[in-house]
Amino acid sequence: MSPPLLKLGAVLSTMAMISNWMSQTLPSLVGLNTTRITTSDTLTQISPKEGWQVYSSAQDPDGRCICTVVAPEQNLCSRDAKSRQLRQLLEKVQNMSQSIEVLNLRTQRDFQYVLKMETQMKGLKAKFRAYLGSLNTKSEQELKEKMDELLPLIPVLEQYKTDAKLITQFKEEIRNLSTVLTGIQEEIGAYDYEELHQRVLSLETRLRDCMKKLTCGKLMKITGPITVKISGTRFGAWMTDPLASEKNNRVWYMDSYTNNKIVREYKSIADFVSGAESRTYNLPFKWAGTNHVVYNGSLYFNKYQSNIIIKYSFDTGRVLAQRSLEYAGFHNVYPYTWGGFSDIDLMADEIGLWAVYATNQNAGNIVISQLNQDTLEVLKSWSTGYPKRSAGESFMICGTLYVTNSHLTGAKVYYSYSTKTSTYEYTDIPFHNQYFHISMLDYNARDRALYAWNNGHQVLFNVTLFHVIKTEDDT
Repeated sequence: MSPPLLKLGAVLSTMAMISNWMSQTLPSLVGLNTTRITTSDTLTQISPKEGWQVYSSAQDPDGRCICTVVAPEQNLCSRDAKSRQLRQLLEKVQNMSQSIEVLNLRTQRDFQYVLKMETQMKGLKAKFRAYLGSLNTKSEQELKEKMDELLPLIPVLEQYKTDAKLITQFKEEIRNLSTVLTGIQEEIGAYDYEELHQRVLSLETRLRDCMKKLTCGKLMKITGPITVKISGTRFGAWMTDPLASEKNNRVWYMDSYTNNKIVREYKSIADFVSGAESRTYNLPFKWAGTNHVVYNGSLYFNKYQSNIIIKYSFDTGRVLAQRSLEYAGFHNVYPYTWGGFSDIDLMADEIGLWAVYATNQNAGNIVISQLNQDTLEVLKSWSTGYPKRSAGESFMICGTLYVTNSHLTGAKVYYSYSTKTSTYEYTDIPFHNQYFHISMLDYNARDRALYAWNNGHQVLFNVTLFHVIKTEDDT
C-alpha cells in the first residue's frame, strides 16, 4: 500500500473511532436519549401546607441556575415537624450534590476528550484537503462520504460543550443552595422551643405596653370604600358596638331617616350580607335622622320631632334613660346639608359618648357635647364656629370632631375641632364618595373604620391615624 493510502487508512480509523464514541457517549450526555438530567423549574417540591419548597429557574441570561428557597409560615407547635422536613430536604440536596459531583467528574474527563477530538477533526479536515487530487476517484469519494457522515455530529459536539459548562455551573448553584439550607437549619436550631416561646411572649408584652403609651390618634388618611352590601332606601344607618368583645360582631340596621322604629339585628357581618336576621326590635318611639349609635349594648337615638335623646337596651327591650338636649335645634332646623332631620348626631369614640348639634345661641354653628352614657347628662360642651348646615357629615376620633364639606361628590374632611385644646384647623383629607350621596358616616374605635350609608350602599372606609408616645405631662 502506497504512503498516501497508508495515511488514508489512519485517517479513516481515527474517524471511525470518533464516530463510534460520539454516537455512543454523546447522546446520553447532551440529552439525545431518555437519561438526560432535567433542568425543570422545580427541583424539589413539598406541598406548601407541609413546609419547605425549593425552586430553580432553568437559567438566567448568563446561563446560571437560579435556586430559591421558600420557607413556610412559622408555627411554634409544628417546629419539630418543620425541622425534620428541613433535614430531609437538606439530605436530598446533598444527595443531588453528590450525583452532580460524579457527573461533573465524568463530564470533565469527557470534556477534555471532546476537545481532543475536536482538534483531531480539524486536523482531518486539513488533511482531507491536502489529499484531494492525489487520490484516485474511488478513494477520494470514500473519504468524502466519511467526512459527510461526521458533519451532523459537529453540532452535537458543540451542544455537549455547552451542557458540560452548564453542569459545572449547576454544581456551584447546588453548593450554594446547600449552604443556604444549612444556615436555615442552624438558625432554627439556635433556640430551644421554650426559649423561643418565651421570646415571643416577651415581644407581645412589650408591644402591648408600647400601645398603652400611645396617645389618641390624629386622622391622616381615609381609604376605600369597601362595599359590604346594597340594601334599603337612599338614607339609613348601620353599625356595630365599639365596646363589644372581639367575639361579639352583631350588626344593627336602621333603614330610612323617619317614620320607622324597627331595628334589625344580625349576628355577624356575614349574616348581614346574606340577610339572615337574628332578631328585630320594635322601638317605643320613631327616630329622627340617621345619626344613631350603639354603645355598650344600648342604642342611642334622637326621638322624632324633638331634641330628646333616648337610651334603649337591646338586652331588656326597655328605655333606660331619656333627656332633652337643651337648646338643640331639631326637625330640620339645623340639619346637615342633605337634610333628613339630621339635626342631632350621636356618636362614640375612644373617649366616650358625644352629641353634635347646633343652637340658636351659637348662631347655628356646631356644638359638641360629651354625654354621660348612663344618664345622658351633658358633661361638657364646646362651641365651634362651623355652620351645621354647611357640614356634609361629621364623626369623632379621639375627642376631635372631623367635619366633611359635602355629602356629594368631591367630599373631603375639611375642618376639625379638638376638644382637648379647644382649637380648630382646616384640613384637606379626601375620600372616595363612590355612590355620590352620604347620609351617615360614623367612626368605630374597635374596628378603626368609618361606617357609612352611601345612597343605599352600606360601605366601610379604613382610616390611618397618627400616634405619638405619651409623656409624663399627658393626662
